[in-house]
Amino acid sequence: MEKSNKTFYICVLILSAIFLFVGNRFASGERAGPDDVFTPSYYTGVVTRVIERVEDPHGIGALWFETTYLFFEVRLTGRGRRGEIIAAEQHITMGDEREISVGDRILLIFDDFNHRYIFTNHVRINAIMILSVVFLALVILFGRKKGFNAIVALGFTCLAVFLVFVPAILSGRNIYITTFIVCLYAIVSTLMLVVGPNKKALSAMLGCLGGVLLAGALMFVMDIVLNLTGVVDHETHLLLILENHIDLRALIFAGVIIGAVGAIMDVAMSISSSLWEVHQAGAESDFASLFKSGINIGKDILGTMLNTLILAYIGSSLSLILVIFANATSMAMLFNMEMIIVEFLRALVGSFGMFLTIPLTAGICGWLYTREGYDEEMGF
Repeated sequence: MEKSNKTFYICVLILSAIFLFVGNRFASGERAGPDDVFTPSYYTGVVTRVIERVEDPHGIGALWFETTYLFFEVRLTGRGRRGEIIAAEQHITMGDEREISVGDRILLIFDDFNHRYIFTNHVRINAIMILSVVFLALVILFGRKKGFNAIVALGFTCLAVFLVFVPAILSGRNIYITTFIVCLYAIVSTLMLVVGPNKKALSAMLGCLGGVLLAGALMFVMDIVLNLTGVVDHETHLLLILENHIDLRALIFAGVIIGAVGAIMDVAMSISSSLWEVHQAGAESDFASLFKSGINIGKDILGTMLNTLILAYIGSSLSLILVIFANATSMAMLFNMEMIIVEFLRALVGSFGMFLTIPLTAGICGWLYTREGYDEEMGF
């Protein structure tokens, strides 16, 4: 039986790799390449000495502001020029950057026109990579085999987003269809890799798909009812200038659905796994009892998951919320702005998806788990 499970696991990995490869080729087929675009030269290094700091107040009329110029030395750390000491500059206007200091790891760009190196950003990815490695190690240490499988599933999901979903949008593919395909792939691959080929995974999968479909249908209807344009922030304005036209309304749809999939999948798997344990313990053995237990479990999960979903959206949009509230002159204007309405939609549509997921998963579990002649170790 263990050999059969290993074979299934390997098959899922192979099929996932095929999906990513084929999906990427299809998604990127019509995307314009960057061959004719000028690519600036970037360099990484460590600040070894700050040479001079100059403040330059200037302005036009009543509008005055101050620009700070820092001149410093950097020891390059990139391949090819590692160890070379160069002079560089940092320009700070109205406090839009943190001043560099000795020991900072930074990213420089070479200004071909003025023949000088300019500070562009601090190198932050190294610290994030260390934190990520520690986190992944803890997941494997705590979850053992399932923890490792969860990391593999997460990796495939992220690859699906960046190798299939994003290129498909930039190539002008249908965003609604692409969203559904990527969500379906994420649900199936995650549950098959983490849980395995059993009725727990099947129940969670079907319940999750039902919740996602409801969320998609509701979002589609609300898009029409609310007369959305899709232009909600500065980034969407930049998307309008791309060569391949992007449907911004469909992009809102995609963002809402993908943002809700994780929470919906969590609810479905929690109910499915809990009901299996209840059934295995012999506490409930008929459909009605399992369904009722699933609803009760779902009620407890729903309270915390709603908080998780709402607070996640508030946290991700906190800067936007502060700017809008600080400059709002009318509550009527504030709560009818499209960017605010879209944030409400993200939370509400995902919540509706979870509402359907609970009874749907409970019903599927009640039906599957009470079927005669089923052994958990035998899979489907």
